[in-house]
Amino acid sequence: MTPKQRQNFDRLLSPRHIAFIGGRDALIAIGEAKRRGFKGEYWRVNPRREKLGGIPCFTDIDALPEAPDAVFLAIPAPAAVAATRALRDMGAGGIACYTAGFKEAGPDGQKLEQDLLEAVGDMALIGPNCYGIINYLDDSALWPFAHGGSCPGYGAVIITQSGMLSSDISMSQRSLPFTHMVSAGNQAVLGIADFIDILCENPATKAIGLHIEGLSDIPKFEKAALKALAHETPIVALKTGKSEIGSALTYSHTGSLSGSKELYKALFERLGIISVTNPSQLIETLKYLCVVDRPTGKKIAGFTCSGGGATMLADYGEEIGLEFPSFDSSATKILEQHLPSIATVSNPLDYTTPIWGQPEFTEPVFRVALEHNDVQAAVLVQDYPAEGLDESKVFYQNDALAFATAAKSLGIPAAICATIPENFDKASREFLIAQGVAPMQGIEETLNAVSSAAWWRARCDQLRNNPFELMASAMPMEGTTQMNEAEGKALVQSFGVDIPKGAVTHIDGLTLVAEDIGYPVVLKMIGAGLEHKTEAGAVAVSLKSAAELKDAAKMMIRSVQEFDLDCLSDQFLVEAMADTPLAELIVAIRQDQQFGWVLAIGSGGVFVELIGDVKHLLLPTNAESIEAALHDLKIGKLLSGFRGAEPANFRSLSNQILTLCQKIQKSALHIAEIELNPLFVYRDSIMAVDVLGQKQKAS
Repeated sequence: MTPKQRQNFDRLLSPRHIAFIGGRDALIAIGEAKRRGFKGEYWRVNPRREKLGGIPCFTDIDALPEAPDAVFLAIPAPAAVAATRALRDMGAGGIACYTAGFKEAGPDGQKLEQDLLEAVGDMALIGPNCYGIINYLDDSALWPFAHGGSCPGYGAVIITQSGMLSSDISMSQRSLPFTHMVSAGNQAVLGIADFIDILCENPATKAIGLHIEGLSDIPKFEKAALKALAHETPIVALKTGKSEIGSALTYSHTGSLSGSKELYKALFERLGIISVTNPSQLIETLKYLCVVDRPTGKKIAGFTCSGGGATMLADYGEEIGLEFPSFDSSATKILEQHLPSIATVSNPLDYTTPIWGQPEFTEPVFRVALEHNDVQAAVLVQDYPAEGLDESKVFYQNDALAFATAAKSLGIPAAICATIPENFDKASREFLIAQGVAPMQGIEETLNAVSSAAWWRARCDQLRNNPFELMASAMPMEGTTQMNEAEGKALVQSFGVDIPKGAVTHIDGLTLVAEDIGYPVVLKMIGAGLEHKTEAGAVAVSLKSAAELKDAAKMMIRSVQEFDLDCLSDQFLVEAMADTPLAELIVAIRQDQQFGWVLAIGSGGVFVELIGDVKHLLLPTNAESIEAALHDLKIGKLLSGFRGAEPANFRSLSNQILTLCQKIQKSALHIAEIELNPLFVYRDSIMAVDVLGQKQKAS
């Protein structure tokens, strides 16, 4: 975004006047601006109507009193291009281009969108093919459908690639406070990264919610996300659909394991972005982040007036890694003095109905339980009665206020959640927000939000202490050429990775090579189509004599002939048997056409795809992130010294993998992918037992 575009975006965001260009859709947008409470000037532009909404229309853009700060544009695509050009020439601020029919409509639309880009100049343009923008802080709206939502002076920014989803979120009955709503559309000029970059600067922005279908510029997004992190503004992302630019390579193990879903997950983890799977979780997580402070850890105190509520808290909390610390004996004795005799002291705590709704009894229970336990967050389960059945509502409110008072006095983030999401009326939600308590809807949504907020806080600290180098743009590729195993091994050896002693030879030279190496040996056929030798019968191990070696070679030839005659080769690799490792890993470094350099680490060997124990990291990375990924793997337990076995040196292993990544990235060899599988792991060293590789053809 240019400085002039930024100035114009500010005009678009908080306009003095709005020009509405179009017919029926423009009329609706006028109504939505009035609904929001916009107090500036309304200018209607329509050459075919004398009035729009009872107010006279200007016949064309040139007739406007001055250059408008903001424009809602809802006319056919070719006319929209011409209008954009006219608005640019008169010095307008920005446009919310509701008009569709651009790149989403095929080749003709793509041409129109390019024309639009050429016409826009330094104006700020949202869309095309979008709903627009709502500024809840300054009460302005450029929006073509009925919208809801409110702002108490702070809240969440919502940025979506779906106009309807943004409207749905604004209409939600969940009391999420908003500062801005942006429907990004085609992102021809301004995109998700631009909106994050600008709106995270506003102190009123407590969190940013994203709906992402795909990102076209990952490095730009990374910079914006890191800026939000620097402003201590959490980002919560709902990713849907598939990326427009898929993985370039699918021949290797990691090609099938590294889809866009996995790489977006890696991107979000890298940048401290909370990932959610549905709109309800998006809203509830944002609500929690907006209303209460982020917990400093995952130890939580749970309270209910129901044994069932306590069980549900405990069951799901344990499933997602939350801890409910038990009370020690002294704390138990104190609590027993405040609880009815029928109550059992536990965490989560069912404080039972005899004291329900009586704050003189419940407040001491909440306070003592929180004071005498090392917890970082608190949750009370309350399902409020429906309208017309609310005679007991005051009792719920009594306990809610007692809970809020106790938690607030101790500085503990507090949430009250309804088991059934709809069992939380608007008045009760607003009452709790006023008390600084998050009114949460759904137990799973609540606990996920608490866990995510704690993770975000910890991740922020990690990123501040161990920042990454910024990602580079992906290099375009026009095809690849395959390396055989010997070439791949020679390459990784040049980068400092040990490989078994060995040599490539014809069948007549097998015994000479083996005798030079020393038995036992491994025999492999080298050729095109033999990337996965086990399936083709192209590998034999533990050959202890010349006779075994020759027999293995003959059997291998027959096996490969049966597998695929085109794969048959007269080249063989003879190698020394490697010592038994502590564990086998797969380590793959490759270029993705959307995400750039990607590192995949996982359980290696022949079962890699079956088990699917893989973590992805985007590069550049650091040793700490690699080490954390290794610990997160299922095989991490084996590497840690399972059942008394010798543990691997995680720091040494992480540094060796990091060095390999750095050398491959800096190499001038145009590497597309290197896959080490298996990579044998010893206590302080590694050895590449098999290597696949491809070089890219530079475009």
